[in-house]
Amino acid sequence: MSVTPVRKPKPQTILTVQSTKWITPAMVRVVAGGDGFNAFGSNNFTDRYVKIHFAKPELGLVPPYNHEALRETLDPADLPVTRTYTLRWVDYPAQRLAIDFVVHGDEGLAGPWAASAQPGDTLVVTGPGGGYTPDESADWHLFAADESALPAVASALEALDDDAVGLAVLEVETESDRHDLVAPPGVELVWLYRRGGSAGTLLATAVQQAQWRNGRVQVFAHGEREAMKRLRDVFFTERGLERAQVSLSGYWAQGRTEDRFQAEKKEPVGKILD
Repeated sequence: MSVTPVRKPKPQTILTVQSTKWITPAMVRVVAGGDGFNAFGSNNFTDRYVKIHFAKPELGLVPPYNHEALRETLDPADLPVTRTYTLRWVDYPAQRLAIDFVVHGDEGLAGPWAASAQPGDTLVVTGPGGGYTPDESADWHLFAADESALPAVASALEALDDDAVGLAVLEVETESDRHDLVAPPGVELVWLYRRGGSAGTLLATAVQQAQWRNGRVQVFAHGEREAMKRLRDVFFTERGLERAQVSLSGYWAQGRTEDRFQAEKKEPVGKILD
């Protein structure tokens, strides 16, 4: 009789909020660190991300959270939940990191938490994960993102060589949502403003119509799921790129809660790449 192996839970890093700062009217940066940072791992990806663990404050749960044990004692609605967020930066010598949160009023879980976070609050994360780093051998770089992927794009732009060339197409709601990005002179930044329109529509169209440079391109395209599906067809069907050239995924889906979006990743509607 075969026995299903028990997956060992990933270690949780318990951090303390040190400061918060509004980067734009709809995005707040939370900086956290402290003694618990010693348990935080490292990698060289520019799209480093963590899973943030949120527990209901009224339950008084103390991290690290033993999810398996809690399933035996709590109702499903009271279990801690996780949300995935890209790290804006990590300062290992200073033992702190920064996460940028998109905030839409009281909508969602992580955004409202970040908007009201205060120094001394606890932030529990697992990670970091990641999968993308700019390839120095690429002839040029293409970035396509909405607000959800701006932290990863910003980190990648800062990691490029000074002589790197390429294009970054970035969709946000209005001009007030733009970020001050640092990029090599040869990388063009194109900002798109949807102004209440469907997320990702402008982004996908702009990338499809963009002038294609000569040489081998490396692509980083992340954002709203349906827009990423359109770009999948652009990159692989229209442009004939190889899988190894493209980092592509949906960070969220319009009209879906985070929990539903995560559940759909196992369903046909949620799959972008096979």
